[in-house]
Amino acid sequence: MAGQTVEEGILFCWTGTGVSIAANKVPGIRAALVRDAETAKGTRWWNDVNVLVMSLRATSPAIAKEILAAWFTEQVKPEELDCIQLVTAIEQKYSSQT
Repeated sequence: MAGQTVEEGILFCWTGTGVSIAANKVPGIRAALVRDAETAKGTRWWNDVNVLVMSLRATSPAIAKEILAAWFTEQVKPEELDCIQLVTAIEQKYSSQT
């Protein structure tokens, strides 16, 4: 519903690029376009991605299922928290500028 807060999201568009760009303009969003399950895992482990993006053109239903299963079962690796905090600091610095 509009105006509600969620912790995670999934977006699709023809290439996945447009919605990735748009989503990453929103403070607090870390969107990543993925094409396979291993990349989906990595986005969680190393980047704490909270919005998964897939291409409707390039992702088959079978691959999409693999990607979703991988993405929903993984979490950030604790040893990556310092790097993730650096990304958060960049976002905070630039999202406060108008």
